[in-house]
Amino acid sequence: QVFFFLFILFAHCHNRLERFRPRKAVSEPPSAAMAARKSDTKFIHLIKPFMAVIPEVQSPERTIQFREKVLWTAVTLIIFLVCCQIPLFGIMSSDSADPFYWMRVILASNRGTLMELGISPIVTSGLIMQLLAGTKLIDVDQGAREDRALFQGAQKLFGMIITFGQAVVYVMTGMYGAPSDLGAGICILIVLQLVFAGLIVLLLDELLQKGYGLGSGISLFIATNVCETIVWKAFSPTTINQGKGTEFEGAVIALFHLLATRDDKFRALHSAFTRTNLPNLTNLLATVVVFAVVIFFQGFRVDLPIKSVKQRGQASTYPIKLFYTSNIPIILQSALVSNLYFISQMLDSKFHGNFLIGLLGSWEKYEAGGGAQSVPVSGLCYYLSPPPSFGHMAVDPLHAIIYITFMLGSCALFSKAWIDVSGSSPRDVARQLRDQQMVIPRYRDQSMEKVLERYIPTAAAFGGLCIGLLSVAADFLGAIGSGTGILLAVTIIYQYFEIFVKEQSDVGGMGSLLF
Repeated sequence: QVFFFLFILFAHCHNRLERFRPRKAVSEPPSAAMAARKSDTKFIHLIKPFMAVIPEVQSPERTIQFREKVLWTAVTLIIFLVCCQIPLFGIMSSDSADPFYWMRVILASNRGTLMELGISPIVTSGLIMQLLAGTKLIDVDQGAREDRALFQGAQKLFGMIITFGQAVVYVMTGMYGAPSDLGAGICILIVLQLVFAGLIVLLLDELLQKGYGLGSGISLFIATNVCETIVWKAFSPTTINQGKGTEFEGAVIALFHLLATRDDKFRALHSAFTRTNLPNLTNLLATVVVFAVVIFFQGFRVDLPIKSVKQRGQASTYPIKLFYTSNIPIILQSALVSNLYFISQMLDSKFHGNFLIGLLGSWEKYEAGGGAQSVPVSGLCYYLSPPPSFGHMAVDPLHAIIYITFMLGSCALFSKAWIDVSGSSPRDVARQLRDQQMVIPRYRDQSMEKVLERYIPTAAAFGGLCIGLLSVAADFLGAIGSGTGILLAVTIIYQYFEIFVKEQSDVGGMGSLLF
């Protein structure tokens, strides 16, 4: 993971330096170009021997109707939710705090079940392959059917390798009990269960992306995981006793229960809105507000007019949204911080009291909603974690200042770096428009990149800044599911809404879409 983030920054700096190098007017010799092409293609072709054993979902041979896509999407979602409830066979129950608590939202994972790894392997393999292709370390022609198939096969192969590696690490580090207590047979069985579940996730994601369903499995699973958390904390019937009598975990159910069982209705209402360590109505209202604000910002964009060179009268627009890199900045930032938290927790548990380890972070356990969680109480991890309340900000303003600065700066940096390594920089967009025989009116072909330079880097940096600001605001307001989770869910739901609108416009109406 650390190598992955360093690779992003290296690729960003490399692409920035490339802009200042003088471009040679003389093209390279054909022999050199051919040799380079062969060497690039050779890497992708190394995947060919494995293609026969890599499981694959066959592409549809006919057009899949919208109602069929909805059905396949629902089936995929049901399989995922069932796997989230099936416990791993052979693990030992543990009351210890979950070291991956901070990563569960973006990984769509569930502790102790088949979905323990969630979408982590497929996301990691996809991002690595995207970075390799975006930085031209491997040459992939997405227009060529063979290259596209090999590229997708490489993603699945790396995903399976990462799944196996993570499963072995989880077992050997004692996540499910000491390996010596479990025995070799049980350890192998747990690894096989995790690998099988990871393969299911890979195939479900491919099923949707091949056109049988809507969107992608990754987006669907993340949004479902976040929405499930919000609905559960709003309507959970679980009862918890914190010394003030029995209370319901769900904020809405707790409201009616408190109003029905307490004589002082005003104090009951106040408790429903302000109770601590359990979801309250203020958290629920903050979640709704953040949802509305993110959807509002989704509409901010600049439409650049473009026209066809070959066909007269064919004009269109190229939209540059405020959230140009979508939810990528918050995913990268959350993954970075979550890995830092995990490393700090492991070191603190082994070397608690060490001065150097304490500088990185010191952790304490507390009960939240009936489950044990670890929170940083000092060190770097403490200052990079969100303040729990506005009252805490008044007591320790330095914590709030450092956290806000880190969130805004890291999201803006990751957003700006991502456009250089994902093929969405001004130079890449200009090349794509030229390949499609499209130009910006009143500008020469060579000037398109300069025009795009005015908008794309600004949209990426400012959009990343806004993403970080919204995440900070959601955390401060105590929104359910954390600011990161809500932003991921809203952006994904909005993407599904755009898919629905596009499908509706293609078939000509709601009736034709569903019937």
